[in-house]
Amino acid sequence: MPSTLQVTDGRQLAYAEWGDLDGSPIFALHGTPGCRLDRPPGEDKLRAAGLHLITYDRPGYGASDRHNGRQVADCVGDVALIADAVGVERFAIIGTSGGGPHALAVCARLGDRVTNASCVVGIAPYDSEGLDWLAGMDPENVEEFGWALSGKARLTVELDREAAALLARVAQDPASILEGFQLPTTDIAVLADPRVQQIIRESAAEMFVNGVSGWVDDDLAFTTPWGFDPSEIDLPVEICFGSSDVLVPPAHGHWLASHIAGARTVVETDKGHLEGPDEMIEHLRRLVHG
Repeated sequence: MPSTLQVTDGRQLAYAEWGDLDGSPIFALHGTPGCRLDRPPGEDKLRAAGLHLITYDRPGYGASDRHNGRQVADCVGDVALIADAVGVERFAIIGTSGGGPHALAVCARLGDRVTNASCVVGIAPYDSEGLDWLAGMDPENVEEFGWALSGKARLTVELDREAAALLARVAQDPASILEGFQLPTTDIAVLADPRVQQIIRESAAEMFVNGVSGWVDDDLAFTTPWGFDPSEIDLPVEICFGSSDVLVPPAHGHWLASHIAGARTVVETDKGHLEGPDEMIEHLRRLVHG
């Protein structure tokens, strides 16, 4: 069962803690779609690395209530509330894929509490000047964001169908979660890992337990103003992405790095969208301990 707390607007917010609860705290913000169960497999490795990992269900996912009309920046208050609840004043933060913009929002608006930060394969703002936002994206993603631009009603119908198909695929073969995408071999290898497949099984069963509102609201938030500008960030941030990513093309990472002062760009040559389990642990360890 998740830990839960109530936000001042009455919403329930669900979170989880992993690893060494006396270790170095780090928030890990899940992708789109996703939930609090998305984490590196092997809690013993988190403990051995001295990591206190904190995850949570963004509103509408898992056991967190929906936050209608939320912007990306609205996550800042939720993260601060969870940090207070678990007794953490300062923390590192990492956001992957759809979690990337949310991690950047925390850096922009809660920077005095952030020790280190990493945005991994995160998207850039939809209205980014000088960026062809959809260029290089797999047709599956282009279609999905097209639904978002058509409005909430169309997006909800389509994602209801997509979620049902995803759950059916995962029940048969977790490695097929991204079926239809033209993935590079590195992503296919990650999905073939039995440890990753177990996390996929657990996460898929939980993320849509109350419907697809979290997925819908993420997509709408990404294609409308975020509520902050990445240029507001005044602390060092790592912008990490793969050169062969077809879900979030490298141009997004380059744009973010060029608009955040002091950003450190890490381009993983020939890598795609996914990190393997051992890479995840090392990434977290390096982010926290240097």
